[in-house]
Amino acid sequence: MRRLIASVLVLSALVVGSASAAPQHTAATTAITVNAGEFFFKFSKSSILKPGTVVFTVKNVGHLAHDFKINNKKTPLIQPGKSATLKVVFTSAKKYAYLCTVPGHAAQGMQGKFTVR
Repeated sequence: MRRLIASVLVLSALVVGSASAAPQHTAATTAITVNAGEFFFKFSKSSILKPGTVVFTVKNVGHLAHDFKINNKKTPLIQPGKSATLKVVFTSAKKYAYLCTVPGHAAQGMQGKFTVR
């Protein structure tokens, strides 16, 4: 009986030990800075290598208020000299349209495509 209990304890320790040694798979988050001005967006990176999470820090370097919309997510209106962050999860490889939703701004150039490879 003692031999059986000892075998069970050893087997339990092996199972628990191997479970805790399993590799942890975590999705990487990419930080990207976006400068917004009249009438442009300038990205620190214009693409990512695979689907995942991106945290965009949008800085308004212009003299008018702007916002930033991508993948159905949008920042609040960002006043000149201020910043806002936007966390977006991209689930598939494709080109995602982005724009400033202030009337007339996209038509003047505040739009484009962000690529997820």
